[in-house]
Amino acid sequence: MKVLFSRVRSRPIFFSHFARCYLLKFGVCFRMAPPKTPTVRLASGSNLPVIGLGTWQANPGQVKEAVREAIELGYRHFDCAHIYGNEEEIGEAFAEKIKDGVVKREELFVTSKVWNNSHSTAAVHAALDKTLKALRLDYLDLYIIHWPFGYQEGGPDPSPKDPTGKMIPSDIDYLETYRALEELQKAGKLKNIGLSNFNIEQTRRVVENCSIAPSSNQFEVHVYLQNRELVNYCKSQNIVVVAYSPLGSNERTKSADFIAFPPPLEDAVVKKIADKHKKLPGHVLLKFLLQQDLVVIPKSSNKERLKSNLELFDFTLDKDDLTQLASLDKKGDYRCWTMGRDADHKYYPFDRKYATNPSD
Repeated sequence: MKVLFSRVRSRPIFFSHFARCYLLKFGVCFRMAPPKTPTVRLASGSNLPVIGLGTWQANPGQVKEAVREAIELGYRHFDCAHIYGNEEEIGEAFAEKIKDGVVKREELFVTSKVWNNSHSTAAVHAALDKTLKALRLDYLDLYIIHWPFGYQEGGPDPSPKDPTGKMIPSDIDYLETYRALEELQKAGKLKNIGLSNFNIEQTRRVVENCSIAPSSNQFEVHVYLQNRELVNYCKSQNIVVVAYSPLGSNERTKSADFIAFPPPLEDAVVKKIADKHKKLPGHVLLKFLLQQDLVVIPKSSNKERLKSNLELFDFTLDKDDLTQLASLDKKGDYRCWTMGRDADHKYYPFDRKYATNPSD
């Protein structure tokens, strides 16, 4: 399945010197529209911008400004989650920019995720209501199951632990959780529904038992963890892949094997290709995924990096570049987010070897 991208071009508006002076004299402000980001069409017909802003680890007090800056720069795709603890600030930024006329609600594509302690039908409904209230929205463009495994529900701790420090699991089947999403989409509160961190078998099980097909599956993909089998399966089912940690975060070490590799941004091959195209290593890493028809959601609160992450459409990686980058795949030896503490759960999606990383 080949995902087709569409680019909408903004036509520049030119003012004569006289017209500019007239407008300025009477205090009329004008701004050039930011460039439009290419989009990919989801199975529902919705258009998803291929570059979004990830908001995980965006600190309170910073995320609101980052989202405001991002909207000004032209970002229209925002990846959120209740567990990130910052949806209220993000909602404030959305409300301000919509009120100021910078963006219309229908121009935004907002994703959020249902957390592991809200997998029962009733809890999913309640979780969505909280997220919509926090984000100041009437609907979400995409709501996804954050992880296929659940935790004990009903307590104040979103990640409950027993006295030994182990997570307290829930046996709720993720099919129940997904069916709750279907109900909410039919009720008009969601435009699209999907998955996150689901492996091939789990994704296939949803596909074979659903009434509304998942629009996307969001999971870790970068040059060191290319996840080709899962990517190809999702494409075969018309499920768009959204790549998180597309730059290959190296914020957590997993083992001696993990730290034996330099971070992708410092990889010699990546740097050589970046020099060849007169671009930054981050551009190469993101472009590598875009040219495979994946959607990327890099995170940043720095204005210059926010701007830089959009500068991906003035160059193309050639066949030799792509071959070299494909050869950098470390398979499972470089996975940034293992959730190893949950490796005993029956719905854990990764190799059980990550159980040696319980701090995740």
